[in-house]
Amino acid sequence: MPCTRTRLTPQTLPQQALWHPYTQMQAMAAPLEIVGGAGPRMTLASGETLLDATCSWWCMIHGYGHPRLVSAIQAQAAELCHVMLGGIRHRPAVELAEALVRITPAGLNHVFFSDSGSVGMEVAMKMAVQYQQQRKDRDDTKGRTRMLSLMKAYHGDTAGCMAVCDPEEGMHSLFADFLPKHYFAPAPTAGFTASREAVEADIAGLRACLEAHHHEIAALLMEPLLQAAGGLNMYSPFYLEAARTLCDEFGVVLIFDEVATGFGRTGKLFACEHASVTPDIMVLSKGLTGGYLGHAATLAQSHIFHAFDGEDANTAFMHGPTFMGNPLACRVALESLKVFEEDNYLAKIAELNQVLREELLDFSHPAIRDIRVLGATAVIEVHDARSLEGAQEHARAQGVWLRPFGRWLYTMPAYITSHDDLRQITRAMTSHFTTLS
Repeated sequence: MPCTRTRLTPQTLPQQALWHPYTQMQAMAAPLEIVGGAGPRMTLASGETLLDATCSWWCMIHGYGHPRLVSAIQAQAAELCHVMLGGIRHRPAVELAEALVRITPAGLNHVFFSDSGSVGMEVAMKMAVQYQQQRKDRDDTKGRTRMLSLMKAYHGDTAGCMAVCDPEEGMHSLFADFLPKHYFAPAPTAGFTASREAVEADIAGLRACLEAHHHEIAALLMEPLLQAAGGLNMYSPFYLEAARTLCDEFGVVLIFDEVATGFGRTGKLFACEHASVTPDIMVLSKGLTGGYLGHAATLAQSHIFHAFDGEDANTAFMHGPTFMGNPLACRVALESLKVFEEDNYLAKIAELNQVLREELLDFSHPAIRDIRVLGATAVIEVHDARSLEGAQEHARAQGVWLRPFGRWLYTMPAYITSHDDLRQITRAMTSHFTTLS
């Protein structure tokens, strides 16, 4: 019997042709139909506008429709949309690599591009494992193929990244038997402003893991100072200092996942600058292109890079995403960096931080466990996730788009958000609690 296919028309297409992320499709409310945006606001098909309090999963740092970023993409599209980097180079990729070496902590001299933060982390982990097999300065590293991560960590949704996310409270428990096993140190508990003495217990927990398992561990992975999707845990710069010292002591590669924290989110250009610590490898994405195109960069120090030297092709780094160094993404990333520097975004972030502190830190309600602010990030953590039911709808009624998860109601606004707009966001957050019985 011949195979036949029914041709679907716009009238007969299934309502769930588009599969949404992190969503039970059968129970999903009608999604918002977004048709455009300007500045910090999204425009719906109905004409309604919503102030985006999350800047589209923390990446649209310049807001929507920024004329310089749009023009950069258009200009590059007229020249070259894409070309492979295998044996080929192009000006936007070279210039972006040089710009990233200039602005990141000293020593991160080599840039490997990929197409998303998760892939950038996969690159970092592979880079660390192959480095340990090929390094010549130690003779105790050949068997190091495991990672050491932190509880409360989130590093992405690809298989390698899932394996280094929090295995207990993370979102990937369904895949536990599928994933390789790694080691986890306790999540830091001492807050951002904690004294050095208050951090000693956290450091002792990290040391204990390294002492017990360093002979298996290739790298320590961490989101510096702000564990984002794992619950917006904000911790001390002293912990970063200790991590650097311990990694040097035990011969472990230190990898900083600055996908969410990079480009100003914590108040410094990069979160590790709060501690004046340079990792061996750093991963950037999200704000790299201002959110306008997917792209990522994995930066490495020279001792990592030169471990791949040699005449044997097998010592080369064996990775190569199709869209690494995409010219469109590189061009808009370069323009994003120019806007960031020329418009003094770090000063804007400091002002946003002040508004967040003024509006939130003195607020209290019995349902609230803690309120934390760091850079242009603020979170209200509740005791019970049920306290946040209806928070999204409440915010929308006030012209604000919030997307709480678990026990956390948070904002990571675009850096161009005005003070009045930011107060509109914080009022939408706090006023939700007045609706609770």
